[in-house]
Amino acid sequence: MRTMIGCCGLDCEKCDAYLATIRDDGALREKTAKLWSEMNHTTILPEWINCEGCCADGVKTYFCSDQCEIRKCALGRGYETCGDCAEMKSCETVKPMHDFSEEAARNLQ
Repeated sequence: MRTMIGCCGLDCEKCDAYLATIRDDGALREKTAKLWSEMNHTTILPEWINCEGCCADGVKTYFCSDQCEIRKCALGRGYETCGDCAEMKSCETVKPMHDFSEEAARNLQ
């Protein structure tokens, strides 16, 4: 099984946006939009929940494509993921994600 790891280390194949997209699952889009809206204190609409993976070709959620500072930094430096960067362990940009998800940090080691 091929694992798609995002710039930050999250496993895209476990992400509800990715799963809703590849399954064309409207109910999962609704659930994810509601959860992400609550988590981020903003409005996220179900039709915005479309993503084929952070580092894969294809559609991304608005946040991932245009707002994610981690992704912008990694790609801007020419890296596939933060794991390619010598500064990752001291990086304040990716630190909050790795504090949130130890799995993401492990995926980049």
